[in-house]
Amino acid sequence: MEVRVVNVRKEFERFPALHDVSLDIRSGELIALLGPSGSGKTTLLRLIAGLERPTKGAIFFGEEDASQKSIQERNVGFVFQHYALFRHMTVADNIGFGLKVRHGAARPSAQEIRRRASELLDLVQLSGLEKRYPAQLSGGQRQRVALARAMAIEPKVLLLDEPFGALDAQVRRELRRWLREIHDATGHTTVFVTHDQEEALELADRVVVMSQGRIEQVGSADEIYDIPNSPFVYNFVGESSSLPVKVEDGQLWIADRPIGLSAPQGAPSGQALLYFRPHDVELLDGCSGCIAGTVAASRRVAGTRRVELEVGGERQRVEIELPVDHPAAQKSRVAFRPRRWKLFPAS
Repeated sequence: MEVRVVNVRKEFERFPALHDVSLDIRSGELIALLGPSGSGKTTLLRLIAGLERPTKGAIFFGEEDASQKSIQERNVGFVFQHYALFRHMTVADNIGFGLKVRHGAARPSAQEIRRRASELLDLVQLSGLEKRYPAQLSGGQRQRVALARAMAIEPKVLLLDEPFGALDAQVRRELRRWLREIHDATGHTTVFVTHDQEEALELADRVVVMSQGRIEQVGSADEIYDIPNSPFVYNFVGESSSLPVKVEDGQLWIADRPIGLSAPQGAPSGQALLYFRPHDVELLDGCSGCIAGTVAASRRVAGTRRVELEVGGERQRVEIELPVDHPAAQKSRVAFRPRRWKLFPAS
């Protein structure tokens, strides 16, 4: 099921939570809404679900305007962060609940509901636990039951709000791989909200980066990470450092020294900000055109060493990644040049 969000604005007591947002979600796509708290990602998910109504704009399921339809009329499956399972019901009854409460001819027989629950328990790898209660399950198992319950109604769209947020890191990693496998097997159009960039980049076909009620960028994991289109995306997705530079004669300068980087074609002369990733640098022995700084701090990060350098007369700090056995120590000088970088206008 294709979903289109068209010029949607959402206000809460005149406070704009979303500003004229538009987004096309392809049928069968797994898409992540990524952003910090207050970015509008959960509001957008709830609007797609039918739990909220847009102040302005429309939401289409296929060619049908679903903006004023309820969550039941839209036939969406919703998975909450804290499971929202019925504690007094067994696993099988939780999974079948959405089918049992249907009216008239839309309600399957008790035998069909049991068959569907059993089939989904196999899919989510919980066979044999159908008679247990939620309190008898681990957090990861409960989230699997919640997903099975959402899929039981054969939804047009599957929506997940921070589905792994209540779980520890190891379980999160396991469930991420599992959710991707489930999605590939079932082909549901799936939208999930997360503030975890690793989760979004690993799981999603496309990532929607949001900030302050607006969409900053939409793209694949590689596009979002390697070609960020704004300082916000550069800062929020992955680690980055930035330095104020000057564009002059087609070159980038720090203070009164060129740093060996040519300005992008069409970049105007004047002040700008240079962004780069800590691992995307080359170390240099000399400094006839480079960035040089004094080591202010150093720490071990897995198989590498991260150092903070004070650069330039204003002692700006940047972070770069060095081999773990690099001799850099506090107060030593390190020269480098970014291999991959991007220039943005100074704000």
